[in-house]
Amino acid sequence: MVRFLSLIIGLLLLGYIFLASFYFTDKPSDKECDEILIVVKDSLNKHFVNEQDVLTVLKKVDLDPLNKPMNQINTESIEKELMNNQMIANVEAYKTPSGKIKLEIEQKIPVLRVIGAGGSYYVDNRGSTMPVSARYVAHVPVASGNVEKELAVTDLYKFALFLQKNDFWNHQIGQIYVDSRNEVELIPMVGNHRIVLGTLDAFEEKLENLQLFYEQVIPKMGWERYKIINLKYKDQIVCTKK
Repeated sequence: MVRFLSLIIGLLLLGYIFLASFYFTDKPSDKECDEILIVVKDSLNKHFVNEQDVLTVLKKVDLDPLNKPMNQINTESIEKELMNNQMIANVEAYKTPSGKIKLEIEQKIPVLRVIGAGGSYYVDNRGSTMPVSARYVAHVPVASGNVEKELAVTDLYKFALFLQKNDFWNHQIGQIYVDSRNEVELIPMVGNHRIVLGTLDAFEEKLENLQLFYEQVIPKMGWERYKIINLKYKDQIVCTKK
């Protein structure tokens, strides 16, 4: 008998909870979007995209969700449209139970600035290109000379990514020059010399040898002794004195 009464009471409670949630909670279809919450991640360090940029894009294509019924708002369409912006790496758009649309936006992270015959642009940390911004200049190595886009998003991208992740070289290499044979020269931030890297094949090994040279030879000879440090020959460093 006690078990039977407990079962009945439990069923009644479940029924009450279900009915209460049905009657006292507004259905999404009955709501209108009363606010757009836009979060641009890492916006203190990068200023490629702001809230107004996002709103302008959505209004232009009639995807502004404000004051529209929640069941008529297509968050996938919003994400797809914003992803057309070459400054944006990722977008997540979703509805909140309180009748708001929240947009979480991740900006692209540039690792290389290219100034070449094909124009001026950035290469980001995912290997895609992004336009130069009139609002913000990223402090990344600059590649100039004979820089074709295919080279920029492949070998130069890998090289720039390596520089960004390596604290020593990230603070040492400022400019990259590519000649007509796709051979590379580097202009360091410290010292008044040029570094002839040659092709980008085995660049990690070449820079490792150069770092040893910096650590073991430069303290004795000084930064101003050499005008060219050539790394293009395997396991050799050939220096030209001033």
